[in-house]
Amino acid sequence: MSDTETSRRSEFVEVPGNPAPTGARIIWFEGIAGRSLRACVAPSQAAKPRGTAIICPGRTEFIEKYFETARDLQSRGFAVVILDWPGQGLSDRLLDDPAKGHIDRFETFMGALRNGLDALRDELPRPYVSLAHSMGGAIALAAIAQKLVKVEAAAFSAPMWGLPINFVARYFIWAMRALGKSGDYARQPGPDETFESNIVTHDRARWQLQRNLIDVAPELKLGQVTWGWLGASLDILDRTTKPALLRGIDIPVYVASAGEEKLVDNKAHTRVAQNLPHCTHEVIDGACHEILMETDDKRAQFWAGFDALLSTAGI
Repeated sequence: MSDTETSRRSEFVEVPGNPAPTGARIIWFEGIAGRSLRACVAPSQAAKPRGTAIICPGRTEFIEKYFETARDLQSRGFAVVILDWPGQGLSDRLLDDPAKGHIDRFETFMGALRNGLDALRDELPRPYVSLAHSMGGAIALAAIAQKLVKVEAAAFSAPMWGLPINFVARYFIWAMRALGKSGDYARQPGPDETFESNIVTHDRARWQLQRNLIDVAPELKLGQVTWGWLGASLDILDRTTKPALLRGIDIPVYVASAGEEKLVDNKAHTRVAQNLPHCTHEVIDGACHEILMETDDKRAQFWAGFDALLSTAGI
């Protein structure tokens, strides 16, 4: 590897107005099948660290998009870890076409979470708190339920615990995978989203941040999902949302649903929350899907719920 490549691998993607958390650095670790995976670790700035917050981003997202959230967590006394999932961000992509949003199975994501935490174990203070958004919420819930990772509390922002897919569509997804089409787009790429057409946030500056970062580093961009991603998502949700498994998650949990949700199934949040032994579930009225990238007032509601979770957990 050249000096230039080594330098690039150790650097964050930078844009004005999005400073990295204090003391943050990039680490690389090995995932399933020897994939090279990227993570960010930022130390606690407190004299006595409060613990470690593990940020699990959603689909298409990457480390730098969560710098503001990481700074918010540092201000609460936490060390922070953020992952670029396999196939996303600057971690190794899974297909020859890097624009395809693909995964073979969610165990690949879950293994990355476990391996990343293992690689950083010596510098991550306990207790652990997970903060997971959207697809990251499916990954974190499955990893916690299957005891692949141990956290003392878990917060979820608009988690992907259900998708608006009917029985006929499910059969078609199964058929496409059976025909060897897992790596094909389930929907062809369309025109780029505009702020006016977006369904994830009311905050223009936070919406623009992801675009600014991709302008600087186009390799961050991820497009539409494949049939394989859809099938893998349905598989993990079918397994993880079973009531008996959920009742075994004996930690405090906070779930925030977006009042103006148009991507994931909010009814699934209610079903899952009802089966978690120690769960607080609230709907943030007026919020779109990306609650942590929403306007300040809606973010403040989420952080109030998160702080209450910490109090319940004694953290």
